[in-house]
Amino acid sequence: MASELPICPLCDRAIPPGARQSLHHLVPKLKGGKGGATVLLHQICHNEIHATLTEAELARDYSTIAALRVQPRLAKFIAWVAKRPPDFHSKTPGGRRKR
Repeated sequence: MASELPICPLCDRAIPPGARQSLHHLVPKLKGGKGGATVLLHQICHNEIHATLTEAELARDYSTIAALRVQPRLAKFIAWVAKRPPDFHSKTPGGRRKR
């Protein structure tokens, strides 16, 4: 049954019904990604991506899940959040990075 749930490609945890979630544009909309590929992520994972990287950095160097997963701050976050329940959410420290 758990295998039927969507899996967050960033942290590899299931996204259960009712968990905070959102779509992430692999290339930011403002940097040419409108209508481009999106992935379903836990909201906390999505928030961490945008707290860590600017839109320009995302478009230039981090437009794949593989690239995001090896970014040092995100790799540390992934190791931390992997120990949390699939529906875990908390406020992301710091604000969204500027464009």
